[in-house]
Amino acid sequence: MSKRIRVKPLGWAVLSLTGILISFLVISGISPKDRNEGFRWYINKTLGKGCISYKQSIYSRKLKDMLPDYISRSSASGISRCANKGELLKKAVRGEVRRVRDGRGYEIEDLSHSYPYLTREGKVVLKEIGRRYRKKISGTNLRGSDFRVTSMTRTSEITRKLRKSNSNASGNSPHFYGNAFDISYVRFSAKKWFVTDCDKYYLKEALAEVIWQMREEKMCWATYEINQGCFHVVAR
Repeated sequence: MSKRIRVKPLGWAVLSLTGILISFLVISGISPKDRNEGFRWYINKTLGKGCISYKQSIYSRKLKDMLPDYISRSSASGISRCANKGELLKKAVRGEVRRVRDGRGYEIEDLSHSYPYLTREGKVVLKEIGRRYRKKISGTNLRGSDFRVTSMTRTSEITRKLRKSNSNASGNSPHFYGNAFDISYVRFSAKKWFVTDCDKYYLKEALAEVIWQMREEKMCWATYEINQGCFHVVAR
């Protein structure tokens, strides 16, 4: 008579943990790489957390300023183009541009193709977007979520490197003049544990509404960059 193989309770626990770990690694491997993802993304998908439908109108499509409409005014009001980082730092010493760090409502990502400096006007616009955005979402369970700034001032040197991997990088961009920055509309630093697609959609359009209102107040120009996953904002 064959003997039954008995698995001790500890053995079952090890097998269960192993299964969870394997499934987590598989699912995480196809999830977006984001601070809000990984384990929370896995739990969210596993438990099937439903969406909360927010009453938020679509504003992103209203952000459609075109480069030829404002580039001359952007270059006239901003700094002169810098050849390299050294020239940009000299302008910072003279107070022509100012260092930008994380603020209320926003975080600065690690910038690989730009530098965290803006003109006084550019910094004022960014801080105001952050303030209004934080107020806009304060009455929801997403309060305290930050948006991410992904690009600021560029030099001629860094733009040449960027164009090797991104042919759309403009040779005459407002990013040269210190008054332009990009905000991601796909990545947010949300404090909510379960971040659903509906949550991200709401944060995107809430941010777009804030930017649109400031555009209507003649504080900035703004463009919905569909292919780049960002809102391109230029201080006026």
